[in-house]
Amino acid sequence: MTSLGVLLTGFLTGLGLIVAIGAQNAYLLRQGLRRAPVAPLVLLCTVADAALAFLAVLGIGAIVAAWPPFLDVARWGGGLFVIGYGLHAAWRALRPTEALNAKGGGVGSVRRSMATMAALTFLNPHVYLDMTLVGSIANTHGSDGRWWFYAGMVTASALWFSSLGFGAGRLASFFARPRAWQLLDAGIAVVMLTIGFSLILGP
Repeated sequence: MTSLGVLLTGFLTGLGLIVAIGAQNAYLLRQGLRRAPVAPLVLLCTVADAALAFLAVLGIGAIVAAWPPFLDVARWGGGLFVIGYGLHAAWRALRPTEALNAKGGGVGSVRRSMATMAALTFLNPHVYLDMTLVGSIANTHGSDGRWWFYAGMVTASALWFSSLGFGAGRLASFFARPRAWQLLDAGIAVVMLTIGFSLILGP
């Protein structure tokens, strides 16, 4: 396979892993709709993906998979955190005016959103399982090809998170209605609670 082909394979693999609706994407979407500062969140998501994929290509994912206690800690910590966020989203769905007034965002708000996003990213054990998968696929392309695969994945990550974060604001006019926020928060609550309980109850 040519370098361009490997790059495209990495790009499509990256999209396949991150586009699915999940806790990270749901949180970024909501922050973008609120017109909260999303640039730091987009940067955090992109850099985190790039760093984890880099470790995966180097084969670190195999070490993570070989040490089950790490995945157990991430599973319980991430599951409880996501469930907590899901319950908070459900509460917002019952109080839409509160959600609509939660605009703006000073330094403290940015720090809180960054901390929340970091927790949603690194306390998700699926991230580390994906790392093992990514490393396995990347290294089938040889010592040079694996870095073309990596470049494709990083490009996909940057494109997706930028589009989701910065593009969400275009839907803000639709979400000027309390009912729309109720539906969004109810959907986020369902996603978060489903993910959280699946992490805790899953194998």
